[in-house]
Amino acid sequence: MNGVLKTVKRVGAPRPVRLHRMGVVDYEKVWNWQKQVQKKRFRTNLCDELIVVQHPPVYTLGRGGDESNILFDQNDHKHTLYRIERGGEVTHHAPGQLVAYPILNLNYYVKDLHAYLRLLEQSIIDSLAEFDIKGDRIEGKTGVYVNGDKIASIGIHVARWITMHGIAVNVANDLSLFDCIIPCGLKGMKMCSVQSFKPNVTLEDYTQCYLEMFKKHFKVEFFDGSSSSPLDEDQSQPMPQWAQEYYSTTHSTV
Repeated sequence: MNGVLKTVKRVGAPRPVRLHRMGVVDYEKVWNWQKQVQKKRFRTNLCDELIVVQHPPVYTLGRGGDESNILFDQNDHKHTLYRIERGGEVTHHAPGQLVAYPILNLNYYVKDLHAYLRLLEQSIIDSLAEFDIKGDRIEGKTGVYVNGDKIASIGIHVARWITMHGIAVNVANDLSLFDCIIPCGLKGMKMCSVQSFKPNVTLEDYTQCYLEMFKKHFKVEFFDGSSSSPLDEDQSQPMPQWAQEYYSTTHSTV
């Protein structure tokens, strides 16, 4: 892809981000959490969040998505489908897939949605490279591809420069569950996974590497949040002192 990757320019300490590693959680529950967390950040400068999760098998369709890309009978109740506010077409989530939802205030990163998408892609590309998998972009198509097959999907929703939704990287999930949709509306597109190329790489292996690349590209440092809820009122551990000090001062340089 042509063009220069716009980077996050930050003076001083990395921005603290509360990290939630949640295991397998129903899609609707996490979706509702995201909406609540995003809405709170419209009103006050609360800390940024990253939710890392897996979902039971589920399909989601972005705003304005084309329902002709859904090949199963929506009335048979065998498949769960949510119509959501992210951009993009239909995709699938299942256990074994890394799903990450950054809830970030882009005023402190890049106030450019295309640049934000490219940073999400680059974090995936660089983490794949750690396992000798060459991820690429395809001009005009959001996401990450390996040898022309899609390994990662990205769909976001941003309001008042606060993000929600995010990325899904196929690692160890059952790819046959994509067969009853046209993934991301790309006819003829095949899906692949990390284990398509490196069968011994686990979801945990890949997740750890991805988080390091996210830190690198977004210039953040993680601190532990609840593994059962990202809601501010549900956090049992106090924010560490270094993070409190960061958020108690004005950090407007991006």
